[in-house]
Amino acid sequence: MSAPPVTPDGRYIVVRGRLWRRADPGLDEAARAETVSALMDARRAVRAAKAAERAGDRGAGEALRAARAAVQAAKEALGERGPVWWDDGAPDETRRLARNTRYAAWFAALAETG
Repeated sequence: MSAPPVTPDGRYIVVRGRLWRRADPGLDEAARAETVSALMDARRAVRAAKAAERAGDRGAGEALRAARAAVQAAKEALGERGPVWWDDGAPDETRRLARNTRYAAWFAALAETG
């Protein structure tokens, strides 16, 4: 599987035509690795809480809320959610279709060459 395309300014990847914010490149490698590890732990906790919820376990709902909050916190720490990590005033275009953003010409050129 090849890596998804990255916008020329390095702020987003494109998955199925939609922009997704990349992690802050200003994070040092140790902090990034620790946060990615926390994110993976939180995602596993979401999966476990959903399984517990399906099994009818009491407290599964609260565990799911806590796990999702941990995912959100890790994503914010990475810079993928929350305030943008760039400082030039450009808006966040996460989740928007690339063809409807300022990256439209770049994205069209990608489609023509790919």
